[in-house]
Amino acid sequence: MEAPTHLGHTPIIAVNDYDKIDARYADEGTDVRALSIGLAQYRNKSNEKDKEISLKIWRHPKGRWSPQSEEMPLSRCLDLSILLLGALMTDVPQKYPQTSLRETIVDSEKVKYIMEYYSRYKHYLNPRLIELKNRLDDFIESQK
Repeated sequence: MEAPTHLGHTPIIAVNDYDKIDARYADEGTDVRALSIGLAQYRNKSNEKDKEISLKIWRHPKGRWSPQSEEMPLSRCLDLSILLLGALMTDVPQKYPQTSLRETIVDSEKVKYIMEYYSRYKHYLNPRLIELKNRLDDFIESQK
């Protein structure tokens, strides 16, 4: 299914038919149909070049686009990726933030569940982490 172009968020680049590649959720009947990067529906400005760029997760349960579809600024997407990687590298006995986000351990007994989850699904997650690393390396090199 293609990302809609008639709603508030205006896709510029889309991952259509995301439900077919949604990691382990593809096998579980995910309601996510597309991902996109485009013009944000929030903070609409009259001049398109002044509009925010955002990422959108398009949900389509029960045959219609869901208001639970999520749109987020690019910085939050990057922060979530940083938080994920920091969580995977958390050393509970040290109890210090792993990243510049200054995260805190809320439940030290359950931190192990994050790594256990990763271990269980690393066959889905590792290819994405490798792709992220490669794209970051390529991008940083291209900015020199």
